[in-house]
Amino acid sequence: MNCPGSSAAVVSHRARGGGRRPRRRPRPGRIAFMAVFLVLPLSVFAVFEVWPYLQAFRLALTDWGGFSADPNFVGLENFRKLFSDGLFLKALRNSCLLALVIPTVCLSIAFAIACLVTTAGPAVGRTRGVRGAGIYRVVSFFPYVVPAIIIGLIWGLAYSPQMGLVNGLLRALGLDSFENFPWLGSESTAMPAAMVVIVWGTTGFYVVLFVAAIKGVPAEIYDSARVDGAGRLRTAVAITLPMILENVRTGYIYLGLAALDSFVFMEALFPQARSPNYATLTITQDLFQTAFEKFRFGYATAMGIVLALVTLVYAVIIFSVFRLVRGREDWKEGTS
Repeated sequence: MNCPGSSAAVVSHRARGGGRRPRRRPRPGRIAFMAVFLVLPLSVFAVFEVWPYLQAFRLALTDWGGFSADPNFVGLENFRKLFSDGLFLKALRNSCLLALVIPTVCLSIAFAIACLVTTAGPAVGRTRGVRGAGIYRVVSFFPYVVPAIIIGLIWGLAYSPQMGLVNGLLRALGLDSFENFPWLGSESTAMPAAMVVIVWGTTGFYVVLFVAAIKGVPAEIYDSARVDGAGRLRTAVAITLPMILENVRTGYIYLGLAALDSFVFMEALFPQARSPNYATLTITQDLFQTAFEKFRFGYATAMGIVLALVTLVYAVIIFSVFRLVRGREDWKEGTS
């Protein structure tokens, strides 16, 4: 016979449900906390984010011109026209090209500068950057504090065929073939010239981001690599890059989204999308012209929906690639 205090009696008692603790009613403080920090932000997000997207999708199914109160419902006709619109497909191709090239070039330069000013100093003593590292930081970050529209206007003057600084420097180096060369007026050079401007204007922020991330890497790791005979390039590739991979991923996401837009830079360099044969036309420029010059707001909204989907696909690809890279790095560490 089981005693009331025995373990068997306790188990039997819990099996019959007697061991369940009564549910506590949520306290007023917890309810207030949930309301302020969960319900309220979600409500604001739904009103100012989700609802506009739903409205945009509804407008994309109409032929709304911006003024009529009752637009005609056309279903998916706008989307069908988009993918048979040669101009939009060119803008889509240009935007995707920017999203592929700009983050890769910009982050490569930023990573090189960050390594230069943090770990590429003398081979003896504590790990530090090259002499005058502070000057490199200031010079690299300076373009980022200048508004994008100002950067575009300045570089537009620098690319001027007659009085531009670029052609002047090239002629001073003896390259007379660049006399009055139209960098922004040639279909073959317009996009690369625009990419240079975007990279120049955005690299500085990611230099600061990578410098802060590298500063968080324990110095003992670099000291051990130095003792093992690892050079600066090997240290940067095999140690620094894996240690700040999460920051690189963040940079790819933000830069890719900015490159898919690129409206301010492109509009400053090519007002009203007047690039040769639309060589630099982006989706945002095409959208702006369609909505505010042609007054086809329903069609323009469909462009915005496609741009949002492209952005989502881009983010998913970047996250997947970096997860795969991180998994491979973890696997190598586990087998070493």
